[in-house]
Amino acid sequence: MSFLSSLNIAGSALTAQRFRMDVASQNIANVDTTRTQNGEPYSRKMVVMQERFSDMLDTQRNKVGQGVEISEIVEGDKSFKLVYEPDHPDADDLGYVRYPNIDMVKEMMDMMSATRSYDANVTTVNAIKTMAMSALQIGR
Repeated sequence: MSFLSSLNIAGSALTAQRFRMDVASQNIANVDTTRTQNGEPYSRKMVVMQERFSDMLDTQRNKVGQGVEISEIVEGDKSFKLVYEPDHPDADDLGYVRYPNIDMVKEMMDMMSATRSYDANVTTVNAIKTMAMSALQIGR
């Protein structure tokens, strides 16, 4: 494995974790959204990641891992919170409004986890850069 492939792997992780933070931010921003384009309340979104493989094979004839990629974004369950607000424009005949079933604590934990993973990968990139600079110093 070379310096560049290590940087590519860490770079893919940085991209994936940043995207995960974006999705958590979107969930937090829509915690009170009672109507989307399809007329339903907002549904929580979750990021599904998978390992990205290379077509190259290593010496044991296994596929070589090349980082991480976003495989899909899935929506959470449609169990909305019912809140009695008869004056709300989205209230049903009984006066209940359906709000997204988004748990702020869970979203903040996802955000913190993604931030920690992002920071760890920044540290990895910096270590790779330091090793590359040290290798260049050997040639002097």
